[in-house]
Amino acid sequence: MGHQVFLLFACTIIALLVSCSLLVSAEVVEHSFRVQNRTITRLCRRQVITAVNGSLPGPTIRVNEGDTLVVHVYNHSPYNLTIHWHGVFQLLSGWADGPEFATQCPIRPGHSYTYKFKVTGQEGTLWWHAHVSWLRATVHGALIIRPKKGHFYPFPKPYREVPILLGEWWNANVVDVENEALASGAAPNNSDAYTINGWPGDLYRCSANQTYKLKVKHGKTYLLRIINAALNNQLFFKIANHKMKVVAVDAAYTDPYITDVVVTGPGQTTDVLLTADQVPASYYMAANPYASAAGVPFDNTTTRGIIVYEDALPSTPITPILPAFNDTPTAHKFFTNLTGLVTGPFWIPPPRKVDVRMFITIGLGLTACDRSGKNATCAGPNGQRFAASMNNASFQFPNKLSMLEAFFHNVDGIYTTDFPDKPPLKFDYTNPNNSMNSAIIMTKKSTKVKKLKFNSTVEIMFQNTAFIGIENHPIHLHGFNFYVLAQGFGNYNPAVDRKKFNLVNPQERNTIGVPVGGWAVIRFRANNPGVWLMHCHLDVHLPWGLATAFVVENGPTPSTSLPPPPPDLPKC
Repeated sequence: MGHQVFLLFACTIIALLVSCSLLVSAEVVEHSFRVQNRTITRLCRRQVITAVNGSLPGPTIRVNEGDTLVVHVYNHSPYNLTIHWHGVFQLLSGWADGPEFATQCPIRPGHSYTYKFKVTGQEGTLWWHAHVSWLRATVHGALIIRPKKGHFYPFPKPYREVPILLGEWWNANVVDVENEALASGAAPNNSDAYTINGWPGDLYRCSANQTYKLKVKHGKTYLLRIINAALNNQLFFKIANHKMKVVAVDAAYTDPYITDVVVTGPGQTTDVLLTADQVPASYYMAANPYASAAGVPFDNTTTRGIIVYEDALPSTPITPILPAFNDTPTAHKFFTNLTGLVTGPFWIPPPRKVDVRMFITIGLGLTACDRSGKNATCAGPNGQRFAASMNNASFQFPNKLSMLEAFFHNVDGIYTTDFPDKPPLKFDYTNPNNSMNSAIIMTKKSTKVKKLKFNSTVEIMFQNTAFIGIENHPIHLHGFNFYVLAQGFGNYNPAVDRKKFNLVNPQERNTIGVPVGGWAVIRFRANNPGVWLMHCHLDVHLPWGLATAFVVENGPTPSTSLPPPPPDLPKC
């Protein structure tokens, strides 16, 4: 009897110690974001930008898995503002997700709001950015999630970790650039430069001293956390004479993949290990656009930074040979060679049973020109206005109440739940002859969403179309990671293409580049109640309507249901 009591006492003590260690390992990480306009100099001119804490990029946030993040946002800018924590699951904390009029009303100028959420079930590189208009061009920064204390990376610990944020720069106020395009109905002006950690690099005018430099030690290995923070361009990234080992994408571990080029779409992140194993010297890192839309003007320039080996003699940096801007084979090879790390700490095999199947066409289009309004202009093709759509529904955000508040309080009239599971018309989706087919490229504005039962499994087949032009579309899903089962070119053929599904070790992502003139199939489990946007992460396409949202119903218990909104949630 005494032996049994002792064992029971010992087990209780061990359980308490384990519980306490878990509690001690989790911390509250607190930051303050002061958002305001400031003037900086780039490309020979002074330009007013909106920035966080006066820096571009904004501050890097570092947390451990399991920590609670608290960020006080003070909006001293002249614009409405929200902050989105791109890729964070926001389990039962959908109020903190951030997109304007989806999960909250904006933080008005002169007001503040505190985001608070737990970062759980994911490790790696994510990022935060403004989710109102084009402000994210300068309002963004890295969000790094390390393993909780006592846990380790599934690869040797690097000597140093370095965020590499690839950005885009306009010699103009980006809010004005967007507003001018929306007012005219035409495409917006292209950017004037790309940047690495806020610096354009020495190929641009007046930028020889505005080039990012990274000093490395020979023989050491560095973890580069690459973030594509550009608004409208996918990018190739290379380092002269060096290989990189991909170990994670979108804060999900991958099987190690060795490459000399990284391809990344807006919103995507890629973690690579770089070993400084070359002759000590200086080497350029460089990024240039992957522009898959034929005949469409784009910013065809290159940003460069410099890797400098310690103790190397001064020398002209060695330049990498970058892919051509339309090198789709290189992009496709990179994206399709990534696989999930099944031995990773959060790996869960993809669900085999599917409850909801959706076939979603994506692409540009046109909306009819309404010339009844004052000063109405329609500078798009055929005298119409540019639009974009999923399944021919061009998404329009509400402006009186957020969709999440409407969901929680059962308010009608904010959105409808009739987003279609398939396009209204079956046609030859990728045939360029349909590019300007007026019978099928016209669309209408609506706020249609798809309602999902809690914990249902959803499979989506994204089909790119040839409307207006054929291009790669990066699609971002809020609130979830998804498995990329397969991707390819042409029209999706289930009889053939389902045989290509990877159900063993597919890559996990929150943002996928649907191949130019092609398709991609993803699968996810809707285990997080709330309202979750799914949209193109080319900012030129989001205001045009290339989006929808999922309304995930509450689960059967309070622990699987959305809690009430914070009392200080901004009001519309």
